[in-house]
Amino acid sequence: MRPTDSHEVSQLNELKIDVSALTFDAHYVLAGDMIMCEQMPIYGGYAGGLEETTIVDVATTINSFVMMQATWHLDGPTHVRWGITTARETLAVAAHACMAVESHYDLMMGNQYYTTAGPCTVMCLLETAAQAITDTCSGREVLSGVAASKGVSTNYTTGMEARFMGECAHAVAGMPTAKVNELLDKLVGMYEKNYKTAPTGKPYEECYDTKTLLPTQEYLDVYDEAVKVMTELGLDYWTKKAKLL
Repeated sequence: MRPTDSHEVSQLNELKIDVSALTFDAHYVLAGDMIMCEQMPIYGGYAGGLEETTIVDVATTINSFVMMQATWHLDGPTHVRWGITTARETLAVAAHACMAVESHYDLMMGNQYYTTAGPCTVMCLLETAAQAITDTCSGREVLSGVAASKGVSTNYTTGMEARFMGECAHAVAGMPTAKVNELLDKLVGMYEKNYKTAPTGKPYEECYDTKTLLPTQEYLDVYDEAVKVMTELGLDYWTKKAKLL
């Protein structure tokens, strides 16, 4: 790895660290490497509810820079029941924590994405959209996604989810917070009742032509369906984009 590559070190839940992580971190610091310090506070776990988990999130973010001397912090508040970052509560934790830190410091912060649904499903893309909107409008510099199917299924991640993440971020850049909250309330409401029956989706090799590395027509159609949903919610990004092409 090059010194300019992100060298990862992780804190533990909640607000803990082990000797091995400190050893890695000391090596990175002495070598002059770029350090990405990760921590994923668990909503509903040891930290408690929304407010308590947000406080922990703020503390662990600051700790990444103060104790670990990180170049940037990678967040990822996770729901204890669903194991995802796209739940209503975890989105709130991530947003409040980031806005609190951003209002006092100029730090580089990211967030990682774990959806319930798998690739090639509208639900996966809508979950991705909700977090991309949350992260962009709360001031995060890095969107790190997407680990679909909760990030536990082999090959269940593709470039199409990342593309939708990026487009949704562009679509809401500069949007007032009040309007963002209204949009998110409607968007999250579309998928949060389906956690128990979330579609598994398809692995990468069924979403892309592995020789041409192009997405299948099926996934392109699913993508267009998700774009239609977002457009009906009031985002005109794709309409404007189509006029430019």
